[in-house]
Amino acid sequence: MLLRYFYDKAVAHASYMVGCQKTNEALIIDPGRNIRPYLNEAEREGMQIVGVADTHIHADYVSGARELAERVGAKLYVSDEGGADWKFEYATAYDHQLIYHGDTFSVGNVQLEVVHTPGHTPESVSYILTDLGGGADEPMGIFTGDFVFVGSLGRPDLLEKAVGQSGAANEGAIDMFNSVERFKELPDYLQVWPAHGAGSACGKGLGAVPSSTVGYEKRFNPMLGFDQQEHFVTALLDGQPEPPKYYAQMKKVNRAGPKILGNATLPAALPLEELFAAIENKQLVIDTRPRAKFAKAHVPGTISIEHGNLASWTGWFVDYEVPLYLITSASDLAEETRILREIGVDLIAGYFDIDTLVQNHALTESYAEATAADLSAKIIHGEVTLIDVRAQTEWDEGRLPNAEHIMLGYLREQAATVPTDKPVVVQCRSGNRSAVGASILQAAGIKDVTNLLGGYVSWAGAGLPIEK
Repeated sequence: MLLRYFYDKAVAHASYMVGCQKTNEALIIDPGRNIRPYLNEAEREGMQIVGVADTHIHADYVSGARELAERVGAKLYVSDEGGADWKFEYATAYDHQLIYHGDTFSVGNVQLEVVHTPGHTPESVSYILTDLGGGADEPMGIFTGDFVFVGSLGRPDLLEKAVGQSGAANEGAIDMFNSVERFKELPDYLQVWPAHGAGSACGKGLGAVPSSTVGYEKRFNPMLGFDQQEHFVTALLDGQPEPPKYYAQMKKVNRAGPKILGNATLPAALPLEELFAAIENKQLVIDTRPRAKFAKAHVPGTISIEHGNLASWTGWFVDYEVPLYLITSASDLAEETRILREIGVDLIAGYFDIDTLVQNHALTESYAEATAADLSAKIIHGEVTLIDVRAQTEWDEGRLPNAEHIMLGYLREQAATVPTDKPVVVQCRSGNRSAVGASILQAAGIKDVTNLLGGYVSWAGAGLPIEK
């Protein structure tokens, strides 16, 4: 048997190749949209990708299942659990098998048993793997998708918060409790292979370790320690982060079937006049340089989202029906385009080369950055408007004096509500999210903006007052 692990740090996403070395056939589980790594690995190992299986309709990235079915003829294995609203609608156009709890299917001599594990979503399934070709008569591990993570569980509130399905959070949490009770009955030695790691918003407190075992999770995963449903539901729903806005779009895309990328080309370099036209038309222009460089000099009307944070924040601000633009370098364009396509941003109208903008003296705006020591007196005495862009859970744990709370994901649409009678300071935990916030406010016309370097951490570390 062959087992390969793939990890996309941009969306904290794990996927897997399961292969039978006797038949040279392989199956991909929870593929990302960029299928090139799977094709390359299959070629290196002399494998043919004959199947693809998603554990559920993903909300945080575009699945590569349809791309593999289209490009290499892979058979789709998709859940038919969960009711009429949660079907893989595109599957009927391809060779496919609808799967249910208790079903088995194989890739060569490797067998996968379907376990319905609702909670994160109604249709979610997990796959228990047994290597029959190796002579095993007991399973090796379980692909849990967004059900069980290392140290955490999938969140059950996305259908309510991101899709607007009233009451779904509590129903999902109850389903999750029942799924967990069945999970606890699995053998302790079984390996656990989840679909996400630290940084994903599909759960809270995800671990950075790529895999675990059933026994380890039973002992150390705090969410597996509840025996009473009521206490479990309360704990699971408490403190879940705000779901990114684009999650609702991803649900629609992955249910209906994403656009086939094929050999899609990269966005073209555009002339300077198109940049000013885009800004004049209030279209989204993202500068992907490091935040410190943006702070020192940038094009007025543009927003700063560093290369490494594109997936995390672009989905909050993008209108999927309107093209966006990038300010970047030719060397970074391919990877940034890949990242944006992973979250379904296909309408990239083009890019503006940063060196060309520098040469044409287009970077005419800047914003200030200052430390807690620099700003403490003004913040404490209310001489500035302080905007805290952290998550609600962070805000609830403690905040700076006189702060107003607008979570970063909502700042662009709420920028007009920010008072401008005093200088504005933007603050987060460490200074990274607030840098994005400062750029958003400047692009909205609030020019006297300062980013608080070090954010809440440096403020608290200096022993300055905290409110609760």
